[in-house]
Amino acid sequence: MPNNLKLVSHGLCPFVQRVAIALLEKNIAFERETIDLANKPEWFLAISPSGKVPLLIVGEEEESQTVLFESFPICEFIEDEYRQVPLHPTVPLKRAKHRAWMEFSTAAMGDAWGMINSTDKEGFVHKASELRGKLMKLDSALVAGPYFEGAEFSMVDVVMAPIFRFFEVLNSPVHNVVLDGLPRVEAWRQSLMTRPSVRQAVSADYSENLRKFLIDRSAYVVSDCPV
Repeated sequence: MPNNLKLVSHGLCPFVQRVAIALLEKNIAFERETIDLANKPEWFLAISPSGKVPLLIVGEEEESQTVLFESFPICEFIEDEYRQVPLHPTVPLKRAKHRAWMEFSTAAMGDAWGMINSTDKEGFVHKASELRGKLMKLDSALVAGPYFEGAEFSMVDVVMAPIFRFFEVLNSPVHNVVLDGLPRVEAWRQSLMTRPSVRQAVSADYSENLRKFLIDRSAYVVSDCPV
């Protein structure tokens, strides 16, 4: 079992959060190195096939290190290698169902990111509608809280939590446009936002930094008339 893990991060990246949450849930020690994606270091570009974060560098000695990239494969490695706190169901059919919802969450992530970054009302409304449509399907799939699989925190929760975190920095009208009338999803969101691993996956100034990022981009969601 590897003892040295380094998570290469960016402070606002939701995909990095997935990996951090999985590591924190399993109480795995790891180092975190945050880079500026607007000014990527040469060492990072040399080891990142996509030029994106997250990366998980496994191993201590440089000549024997393995670099993992893309959040899903990294999370699967963490699940397979560190079994003390399972995040996938043990039943194969249920595990496959969870992985399908994880894939579904990637499309939802794209809608959520597009929604908060839209610079005009038309773009915002379109992406908000797309996201709401996906969350409606999730609302129908949820049965008993507080998490996706009831009382058990799972990898579906891991990958959805960064999407729900966006709502922590958005005002009530935007929140209502997407989540109004989806009580199970809203209860799920609130449960995830109080989970220690979810809270600790980002820095204390995450919300402030995200809001500043959106203001700098003239995002519609932080304008004076966001709905």
